[in-house]
Amino acid sequence: MSEITDFDSLRRAMAENSERPEGPARNARAEQLLAEAEKLGIPLAVIEALGHQLKVYNYSSEKDKMFVPFARLLRMWDERPEDFDEYEVHSLHWVFKWMSSGMLDQPHVPLASIEKWLGEMEHRYRLAGHSERAVRSAEFSVAAHIGDIARAERAYAAWLAADRDSMADCHACELHGQGWWQAEQGRDAQALLLWRPVLEGEFTCAHEPHTVLASSLTPLLRLGRTDEARANHLRGFRLARGMESMRGAYADHVEFCALTGNEARGLELLAERPAYFTDTGHPRSRMDFLSVVTLLMERLGEAGLADRQVPGPAGRTWTARELATHARAEALALAARFDERNGNSYVTERARARMAQRPLADRLPLGVRATRPVSAPPVPPEAVAADAPDLPALLAAARRLSDTLQPNAMDAWAAVSRAAQGVELDARDRAEIADHEAMDRGPEGAALFERAAELYAEAGDPGEALAARTRAAYVRALSGQVDAALAAVAEPYDQVLALYADDATGVRQTASVLMGRARILMRRVLEAGEPAGERVLADAESAVRELLALVGGYTGDDVRIASREAEAQAMLADLAMRGGDLEAAVELLGRATAGFVGAGLPWFAVEYEARLAGLAHHLGDISGAEQALRAALEHGGAHLEAVGRAQLHLQLAEVLGGRGLSVEAAEHALEAAHWADEAGEGPTLGAWARHQLGGFLLRQERWAEAAEVLESALPDLSAETHGDGAVVQTQWWLGDCLSELGEHREAAERRLQAAEIAKEWPEQHDHATLAHLAAESLGAAGLPAEADRAYARAGDLWRSLGNVHGLVRSLRARAWLALRAEDGTGAARELMADAVGECEAALDTAGTDEEARQRLVAELGHTRRQFGDLLARSATEDADDDSIRAALEDALSQVTEAIAVFASLGDDALDSRTGAELAAGWLESDLGRPSRAAARARAVLAAYDGAGAEDETAQGRRAEAEQMQQVVEEQEAG
Repeated sequence: MSEITDFDSLRRAMAENSERPEGPARNARAEQLLAEAEKLGIPLAVIEALGHQLKVYNYSSEKDKMFVPFARLLRMWDERPEDFDEYEVHSLHWVFKWMSSGMLDQPHVPLASIEKWLGEMEHRYRLAGHSERAVRSAEFSVAAHIGDIARAERAYAAWLAADRDSMADCHACELHGQGWWQAEQGRDAQALLLWRPVLEGEFTCAHEPHTVLASSLTPLLRLGRTDEARANHLRGFRLARGMESMRGAYADHVEFCALTGNEARGLELLAERPAYFTDTGHPRSRMDFLSVVTLLMERLGEAGLADRQVPGPAGRTWTARELATHARAEALALAARFDERNGNSYVTERARARMAQRPLADRLPLGVRATRPVSAPPVPPEAVAADAPDLPALLAAARRLSDTLQPNAMDAWAAVSRAAQGVELDARDRAEIADHEAMDRGPEGAALFERAAELYAEAGDPGEALAARTRAAYVRALSGQVDAALAAVAEPYDQVLALYADDATGVRQTASVLMGRARILMRRVLEAGEPAGERVLADAESAVRELLALVGGYTGDDVRIASREAEAQAMLADLAMRGGDLEAAVELLGRATAGFVGAGLPWFAVEYEARLAGLAHHLGDISGAEQALRAALEHGGAHLEAVGRAQLHLQLAEVLGGRGLSVEAAEHALEAAHWADEAGEGPTLGAWARHQLGGFLLRQERWAEAAEVLESALPDLSAETHGDGAVVQTQWWLGDCLSELGEHREAAERRLQAAEIAKEWPEQHDHATLAHLAAESLGAAGLPAEADRAYARAGDLWRSLGNVHGLVRSLRARAWLALRAEDGTGAARELMADAVGECEAALDTAGTDEEARQRLVAELGHTRRQFGDLLARSATEDADDDSIRAALEDALSQVTEAIAVFASLGDDALDSRTGAELAAGWLESDLGRPSRAAARARAVLAAYDGAGAEDETAQGRRAEAEQMQQVVEEQEAG
């Protein structure tokens, strides 16, 4: 911590403190600096230190501390205004606004005092010659807070009508306040229209668009614009999370989670900011925060999670029920204090309304990693209402569902089984119950299938008995007993054919046995591996075709029979794939899916459509793959299991992404992440989906959203599960996002982490690229020494790869870094000369590849041009005239060389050549050669003679050349 010895060191220390994160540490330092300022005996030093203290208090959780330093400043102004310089006079009047809002946020300050303060503010602004705009804005805030709607509307209109002047809040802050009022009055669309310039980045400030993004969340949800709400949550939370003073905006993000089924994410937000529960310096934002905590906890209670442990005030553990009670009581107690001060119940009414909000979306997928709260325990069977359907009704419903192969048929039979406990039933009923219970047991159901077969026989249905025995054989095959299964199915097969020939059983039962036998033979094909023997394949195909001969072309209304034909086509597709005939497999799978859909069983088509998509993708039929995946999602509908839905969405995202359709690809990757989390596959499939989603968002230049998603994916991505390439790519993408967001130090860290993994790869191009990108980030972060080392590392890698372009660019970057260092001109010149030398050496040894040679020539031209720019900048103002002139002459020599190099490339390098020509012209002018400068300007104008208005580069060059001519004319005239 620097010692304060004079006014300059005080100012440097205050500037350093301003850059520190908001919070008590920064505030404490401001208090120390005020004490140091008082020791200097300079009134302006004390004034500036008080102003600094005011600013850090205002942007912290200790806003209640602002009043004392402001009162002192105001007294100093009244007693000795001459001690204030122009900037401090402006600052003093500026913070009047902070005082008015600060008083409003403190319930112990009487309303009469606030009204008096408004009058004082208006009087002083008038004396200083300022507009009423800031005064009317402050009056509006008071009226809106106490619920005087009529006065608020009047003040709002007067605020907008008054002229903007130097005391008006910035455009971004004003638009936030105006939009907030529109939303408060139920005019959400108007609010969002007002906020648009802030959301789109036209107007920004230290706290915007942070608060507008937060304020926009609930209005967007109310309007059904959920995609925008999601995007604003991800963007806005990233901006607000590190700023202690933004508890109100933070509360808006917690509220968003509570209203969109993202309670788990809301709990994570609470855990990040435990001090928000207890910080008392800003009572109004604490009330807002505790109100949404109540909302979130009561949502958990409604979901049956009232006893779940949740983050809360430090010092004890909390359940959702306990925290809901505590937060409600605290919030309402604060609201009551405001109401007591204001003389009405308006604040309490608004707090209660906020706590009582109902969800605006069942669950809005966010794409970020979050554990879904455990569901409430299921209602036990014995708790079913007494008026549940009786057993005959349950049996009828179950038979109807199973006869039509509905997805929930098994649940219906389970209900029958429960209702049948202790009830006497005939053999047929008992057979069907046993049969379906066996189906539900999978490979463990063989014995129960055998029992069902006995009961069917007892009921006089020998065909169904043989079908049940076949099912028993098949489940044995599923457990690896294929030979035993084939032996077991032989007798039912022979017997059912005999029964069918004698009209003693129907097509359904016969088809069931033939299907069972075909499935067992297909199982033998699967277990035989690759390649399966010809006899094995032939037996399976024969069995499938025998089944098709029985059911093919069926036109009746029995969907079971129709489904047999469709499944048989899928079996033939499997056999075609094993035989290497992929085109035939595609056709057969198409028949299978069409068969299921045509039979009114689209959910059975999903598995085969997914396989068809994979096969089409393998064959390069991207359109076919996309069509099949879309059909699978459509046909699966609500019947798809979460993991299957996640896989289909992810496959479709990858297909769409490959076609460059990143917007729709992102939508499907988002769905994939959501359903993977639902399936409990968040760390595996979900992490991969988030990785993909982040990449698709990055392609759309949605940097903040992409960064949130990628950071969320990283903890679960692992080389073992996802491959180290996925980890590197995620770090790489994240580094790109952070760089675009101006978080250069963090970008460098991500890029270096990725480079550390990539350095172990046999191919080193990615390692070199990442090292180079990390160097760029380190330089942008103001870490020149670290950047130089990273560029040197990258240069060595580029050299080892024979990549001259990468090597030259790393040398140029190091030269510019060296120039910024004290006494670095010599090193900078040497590095840039090395870059020129590398280009020339590469050209000397270039082969006959003309395109590669042209690229090297262009690289040399750019290097010469940068060398000239570097030399020109090395001519510092404090150097002697001879040194400056020598540097400019050297610079001109390099730029002239660049012009010649670019000229050798013809029209392809026209813009580069004219840029260098203009640079040379300015150097000629600086060297006192106006006629030469004018000649260069004319050359540029001639080069773009006849260029169209749509050519922005040409128009820019012409404008600069004309400016140069004007400067030269004035130079010659002088």
